[in-house]
Amino acid sequence: MAGAGTLIGTPIGILAGTYLAEYGQRGWLAPRRASSTTCCFPRRRCDRPLHLHGVRGAREAFLRLGGRVALAIIVIPVVVRTTDDMLKLVPNSLREAAAALGAPTWKIITRVSYRAATRRLITGILLAVARIAGETAPLLFTALNNQFWSSDMNRPMANLPVVIFQFAMSPYEDWHRLAWGVPP
Repeated sequence: MAGAGTLIGTPIGILAGTYLAEYGQRGWLAPRRASSTTCCFPRRRCDRPLHLHGVRGAREAFLRLGGRVALAIIVIPVVVRTTDDMLKLVPNSLREAAAALGAPTWKIITRVSYRAATRRLITGILLAVARIAGETAPLLFTALNNQFWSSDMNRPMANLPVVIFQFAMSPYEDWHRLAWGVPP
């Protein structure tokens, strides 16, 4: 589910960050304050509306899609912020040199700016993946736990937060130790 959330949120975040970095100063839609605010947005607020809507819809497929969308919502602000900052670090002399050769703006962005900031953009994406990898609330509400491993995204999936919860609530002492991470 974390991979699906990353695949959904990363392109949106990169495109929005590119818009802010390249056109944000003169464009009519420049929500810099919004992107910096949502980067520190409480993550609990992302999964509640999706969970409530999913329970009202009572569809298992929507719940699983809701988990992916909730994780993508957490990914987007992190990727937007890092893309915006990293594209600003690309020297203007590179952009000016490409413009002097007659390259259109879209080629300057894709061929010059993205290539100069590739490693930094990958680092931002990895930070977003690390942030959602530790996220438990969307998985508790949307993964519809399965006791066995399942790689089918259209069926309930096993996830670590639910397993830890079940072990902590079980009557067995050895499961309690496993849930709390105490060695045997």
